[in-house]
Amino acid sequence: MTEIKNLEQELGRFRTRLWAAVGFVLFCFGLLASRLVVLQVNRHEELSTQAENNRIAVVPIVPNRGLIVDRNGVVLANNYSAYTLEITPSKVDNVEATIEALAKIVEVAPRDRRRFKRLREESKSFESIPIRTRLTDTEVARFTAQRFRFPGVDIQARLFRHYPYGELASHVLGYIGRINQKEKEAIEEWPDEEQANYRGTDYIGKLGIEQNYERELHGLTGVEEVETSAGGRAVRRLRSKPPTPGNTVHMSIDIKLQALIERLYGARRGALVAIDPRNGEVLAFVSKPTFDPNLFVDGIDSDNWKELNESPDKPLLNRALRGTYPPGSTYKPFMALAALNTGKRSASMTMYDSGVFMFGGHKFRSPENEQTGMVDMRRAIVRSSNVYFYSLANELGVDLIHSQMSPLGFGRLTGIDLKGEVTGLLPSTEWKRRAYKKPEQRRWYAGETISLGIGQGYNSFTMLQMATALSTVVSDGRRYEPRLVREIEDVLTREKRVVSSQALTPLAFKPEHTAFIREAMHGVTQEGTSTRVFLGAPYASGGKTGTAQAVGLRKNEKYVASRMDEYQRDHSLYEAFAPVDQPRIALTVIVENAGFGAEAAAPIARRVLDYLLLGQYPSEEDIEAVRQGKGGPPIGVPRKVDEVSMPHGQDAFGGDVPMPVSASAPAPAAAVSSPASAP
Repeated sequence: MTEIKNLEQELGRFRTRLWAAVGFVLFCFGLLASRLVVLQVNRHEELSTQAENNRIAVVPIVPNRGLIVDRNGVVLANNYSAYTLEITPSKVDNVEATIEALAKIVEVAPRDRRRFKRLREESKSFESIPIRTRLTDTEVARFTAQRFRFPGVDIQARLFRHYPYGELASHVLGYIGRINQKEKEAIEEWPDEEQANYRGTDYIGKLGIEQNYERELHGLTGVEEVETSAGGRAVRRLRSKPPTPGNTVHMSIDIKLQALIERLYGARRGALVAIDPRNGEVLAFVSKPTFDPNLFVDGIDSDNWKELNESPDKPLLNRALRGTYPPGSTYKPFMALAALNTGKRSASMTMYDSGVFMFGGHKFRSPENEQTGMVDMRRAIVRSSNVYFYSLANELGVDLIHSQMSPLGFGRLTGIDLKGEVTGLLPSTEWKRRAYKKPEQRRWYAGETISLGIGQGYNSFTMLQMATALSTVVSDGRRYEPRLVREIEDVLTREKRVVSSQALTPLAFKPEHTAFIREAMHGVTQEGTSTRVFLGAPYASGGKTGTAQAVGLRKNEKYVASRMDEYQRDHSLYEAFAPVDQPRIALTVIVENAGFGAEAAAPIARRVLDYLLLGQYPSEEDIEAVRQGKGGPPIGVPRKVDEVSMPHGQDAFGGDVPMPVSASAPAPAAAVSSPASAP
């Protein structure tokens, strides 16, 4: 009986466990069924899209960057395709060991290692970083044969930016470089459409036209839909949208003129800006010394960067845009115009120039105590009388000078289509109150006004500002924002969009006043300080020499150039325009630490005017004479401009320009090569 009872109890427990197991199984099946309903019904569309996305990879196709050409169509920046050897650090166990192994297959120079190290510090670990660029076909074949040994290392065919003339016009063109972290963060703030256009893009404009016209030059990124296997291997291409190459940027500068000016400077430092007063187009924009923008395209190595960055000549400084200088005597015509505008002096008023101007017991002298004698306004400009303009500055006062000069653009941004322009300094009593902290420093002293009249003191302007101001005066007050780009050409339709200089409100100058200033400056070339330089010129030009102090002198200290360090010597300046009756060019030029304006700066201006007005290119003998500071009238037999050419593969100075190593590398379908003729 007991055994039967125990058996029934065991069967009861078994049935309980069985029903519990059945219930658990049914519950699990219920969960699976409900989950299946959620996945197959409720989230069907969402999950189907995800599955399709996993099956299809969308790959961005980077467009060809647009060309940059000069006003005559000469290509100054183009592209070529070449192979690069790249490492993705996140996919490599030991990067250094991998590089050592690669070096046994392809050459990896110390420069390549230094560049890779710097780029690795700036990039994320999952990004592909080049260890070698511009591989030859032989090097590509050698690596491909042993590719299985190097996970995380691959060969890519990439477009490279190329500047055919090397250092020529580098400060205007700028350069492109790899997008850094700061730039990536800035791109993330752009609208979604613009962000999408930079997917897959590794390079961006860093300086000059490349930077300022980045959106025009970049083009539109294409896409390619590729079906992939579960392992991520591409199976077939489904659909593609080709990229649209960037537009062609037509600059207003003449590269032959630019090359001529840079050759005339030689190894000297300085800047020159030439503007067409009729429309604001910049014809030449020179900063010397220059640098080779090709060095920056795939990452400059530390040795070249150190050489450029630590050079006392500061080749990376755009002197035309950011270099500020006292204008010296080139300021005097503007002071004379201010006197006429305000009625403080008439052109006929005379005074005696004894070589010394006394103020508050202090002597303000002329160079070598030169006595000009009786001078009126014209003679004061022609003979560059310091005493006349010392006296005039005292009569006008600093604030009236400021109010007259500011509308001309002194101490203000010109609005040129380049980033990084500086304002310079046009002093006033208000400026000094803001600039200094101590009460005695914030006060403007009357004696500080005197030297402003001859372009010294606190005055400090860029050559761009000087050229813009001169352009305004010689065109009777018409003003334009200077422009380096004149047209944007659509690469597909070939339609050109004019980029005209913005016309500003004209200044209300009396025509007789500006005509007087033009005639007086013409007198400078006929009977004044630049007579020797412009001897025999078949055109009528106006000009003004200037010599500006680079460092101040102690009281009673005499300036002797031969006893001073080169970087402490006076700057040589000249401003010019031509023809006198209907000016088509206005320019300002400075040669740093080169002394008297007529000796170094004026000869460069003469050759620029000969080029633009006569179509003449100076002889090699003449160019060398100008470099040596012996440039009077042109010597030798000048050539016609159209007879001058520079072969491809050389810069303006005859030096080699880096060209593509692998000429047989696959060229992009939309790439456009340089024309056969060179400037």
